[in-house]
Amino acid sequence: MDIQAVISQLDELSVRMVVGAADAPETLQVLATIEKTARDAGRAPAADVAMELQARATGAAASPEEFERVVTAGIENLRKALEKADPAAPSQPAADAMAYSIAQDPELMSDFVNEAAEHLATIEAQILILERDPTAHDPLHAAFRGFHTIKGLAGFLDLGDIRVVSHEVETLLDRARNQELLLTPAIIDVVLESADYLKRAIACVQAGLPGKPAEAPPYDQLLERVRAVLEGKQAAPPQICEEPVASKSADANKSDGETAFSLRVDAGKLDYMMDMVGELVIAQSLITHNPEIGALESGPLQRNLQQLGRITAEVQRVAMSMRMTPVGTLFGRMNRLVRDLTRKNGKKVRLELAGEETELDKTIIEQLADPMMHMVRNSLDHGLEGPEERAAGGKSPEGTLVLSASHQAGHILIEITDDGRGLNTEKILKKARERGLVPEGQNLSENEIFFLIFEPGFSTAEVVTDVSGRGVGMDVVRRQIQGLRGRIEIRSARGRGTTFLMRLPLTLAIIDGLIVGVGEERYIMPINSVREMLRPTPEMIFTMEGRAEMAMVRGELLPIVRLDRRFAIQGARQNPSEALFVVVEAQGRRFCLLVDEMLGKQEVVIKSLGDTFRHVSGISGGAILADGRVGLILDVNGVLRENANA
Repeated sequence: MDIQAVISQLDELSVRMVVGAADAPETLQVLATIEKTARDAGRAPAADVAMELQARATGAAASPEEFERVVTAGIENLRKALEKADPAAPSQPAADAMAYSIAQDPELMSDFVNEAAEHLATIEAQILILERDPTAHDPLHAAFRGFHTIKGLAGFLDLGDIRVVSHEVETLLDRARNQELLLTPAIIDVVLESADYLKRAIACVQAGLPGKPAEAPPYDQLLERVRAVLEGKQAAPPQICEEPVASKSADANKSDGETAFSLRVDAGKLDYMMDMVGELVIAQSLITHNPEIGALESGPLQRNLQQLGRITAEVQRVAMSMRMTPVGTLFGRMNRLVRDLTRKNGKKVRLELAGEETELDKTIIEQLADPMMHMVRNSLDHGLEGPEERAAGGKSPEGTLVLSASHQAGHILIEITDDGRGLNTEKILKKARERGLVPEGQNLSENEIFFLIFEPGFSTAEVVTDVSGRGVGMDVVRRQIQGLRGRIEIRSARGRGTTFLMRLPLTLAIIDGLIVGVGEERYIMPINSVREMLRPTPEMIFTMEGRAEMAMVRGELLPIVRLDRRFAIQGARQNPSEALFVVVEAQGRRFCLLVDEMLGKQEVVIKSLGDTFRHVSGISGGAILADGRVGLILDVNGVLRENANA
């Protein structure tokens, strides 16, 4: 296999990664083949890049999202290395290569700055140990690994100056490991000088993160000293190094006297802190609503309780913000997906992003990657027409796909909008009847027809491609959005396009809920699922076939679900006219939950029910209420499923 064949194989891997058709073992095997072929052909630099990509991909294999991000970004760098190795190979336009270079990913660059700083701190400590004991093996190996890791990361990010210096010092330390070189004080000086240079170069990278150009310091004289040591020559005396470039925050409003820095904290510690903050909120609520304390007519005590409430709320806000990440990191992943798929299917699409600075819990962003990918692929394959079809319909040959995020009523609203052909309700309904999803003669609303596309295995595609058509993507979307306690809506107009709206909570740890009473029990309904509350009249209640209860609400016949019968609760009100209807929506359908009373609205901290009760259908968790009682959090999707199966 020649280099050109390897590049073709790499292009095929790139497409398979984009469409989600390549798993980790297959991808790692392809990278191993590319490395061997490049090395056999005498293209050592390209082989080294392939080897480093294998190492990073292996480390990220446990997380599908991280694995896809690392491999997809690294493929561009590997392709450039292969094309540089083979001048005869056709190269991509420079502007195109730069637009999608891995070095343009600010998240990766920021991670590199933090990781490299840690390695340099370790290197300096280990080299100082070696200065006292040049024969110590463990410090030598640790310093070697630090330079080796920095070299590999810098190679991926096209940081040539850092890579070159790290490589030369790595070679020097490797000779010392193989006992070909004795670490003298002069050599220690050179290694420390190299570490100082890397600190300044990385500080320049950090200064350039907000988008400002940053030029790395020259390293020619340093390389002469390192190579002189490698050749056994007397190195020139070390130069007096200027102070490292100070790291500047992206916030230009900070004064020079203020210092901004980032600190890497284990995610488990953050999760534990969030749990403790939740306990603090519960304890504060119990104290504030304690009847004995409320009966005390003490002005200072009430002021202190108010101050405690303000401090608790601020601590909770800060703790939540520590897990917040701009949604732009998620949107940025879609840019490459759109580029590659449009090249594959021949369509012209312009991707527009809005609200990238909107922040969302990092856990939610990670779990949104798959649903977003499926919906974008669906829009590109099914929604947007080809240039000829768009021109025939009086549209611009270039389609538009818009990803936007915004805050709305305490939630995050993410929209995916295309100006394509829209959903064909007749075609969807016909396909659903053929598959037995909808009985003949049953009438569905337009919204209910739209939601049929989320049924497992449902697809209207005439031809199955490697992008879509198997009917698995949209089912994944609905399942994962529901798992995030979110809600998805569809808006579509024939010939004008389709919009998918995802309403998501800001965090998975806290829920804004409506507290209702049924008998002696208390339940919490997610506020984003509630549409309205009303007290029914006898004229609104109907019985279908002698058993199914329905209610006429604003001209629409809705099923009635009695929570007391659903959860076997004693003492609940049986006459609907003496109770309340809570109209909720799930999976595009509305139904009425019959409850005794509404007790208020409260922001509660979600608690797991443990392994014993976590699979109870219709219940998603529990929470401690202001009076100290435990309330169960309703899963309206589970309640709807149980009602449909009854």
